[in-house]
Amino acid sequence: MMTDEDRPSVRLLRVGEQGHEVPVVSDEEGRYFDLAPITADIDGRFLASGGIGRTRSALRAAELPQRSIDGLRIGAPVARPNAVICIGQNYAAHAAESGSPPPKSPIIFLKHPNTVVGPYDDVLIPPGSTRTDWEVELAIVIGSDCRYLASEEEALDHIAGYCISNGVSERQYQLEESGGQWSKGKSCETFNPLDPWLAPADELDPGNLRIQSWVNGEARQDSTTAEMIFNVAYLVWHLSQFLVLEPGDIVNTGTPKGVGLSGRFPYLLPGDAVTLAIEHLGQQRQTMLGSSTHEQQSMIHETHGPTSGPGK
Repeated sequence: MMTDEDRPSVRLLRVGEQGHEVPVVSDEEGRYFDLAPITADIDGRFLASGGIGRTRSALRAAELPQRSIDGLRIGAPVARPNAVICIGQNYAAHAAESGSPPPKSPIIFLKHPNTVVGPYDDVLIPPGSTRTDWEVELAIVIGSDCRYLASEEEALDHIAGYCISNGVSERQYQLEESGGQWSKGKSCETFNPLDPWLAPADELDPGNLRIQSWVNGEARQDSTTAEMIFNVAYLVWHLSQFLVLEPGDIVNTGTPKGVGLSGRFPYLLPGDAVTLAIEHLGQQRQTMLGSSTHEQQSMIHETHGPTSGPGK
């Protein structure tokens, strides 16, 4: 059995231009190593095949070449998932500021997988939008198939790790043009930046992490994951009763109070900067861009924002 001493702390990253990212691992000393000898990418196949354990073993055996990531774009820490599943109103105070009672059962909606971008990539405000909103969330990364799991304890064995998610929302699309569900307001391109790195599940306790956001340096959200109505283990168990979670899938666990929908803060405008942080998971930061229909496709493929590595 591997002890804590034998199990080095690692952070898994993907760096490079969008669509051409390569996998990298950072060790406890902040050095970066190429994961190419182990895998072509950090994806569902890598996670399901014990990739995190193999990475630790390779680091311990000095089998990975050291490399620099200076000047490189940081991509999402997991290659494009098959599904991004979201939990709504999972903090009682956020439900209250949204005008709703706390849910008695998890509220589930979906984001299109192509909403996932890197932690420092720009977010495109949809043409004509006046109600684009921020949402800092703890994201679960699934490590193996979850199908009719028997218990919450079993559910924890299927989690590969955690990262930060910005569950960007367009509230008019979500609430006034929804047709009865929320995904229209959640699925615009760039609407799901993911954290600089993936932290393995066995390296942190997701049940009491400080979770924060700022807009233009002004505090917006400040809570802890202990305030979730439905905790991480329950959510994975619950979801498995209704759908099959697959390796590499993302589960956004909900956002605490302090969003624009509360009416206490203005919605996002072009040029605004949103910073998100979760304890032990670092920070991410995006700049909001206004976009016309013709400009969007070119902008999304450009590199923007800080490129100096995680935690900036």
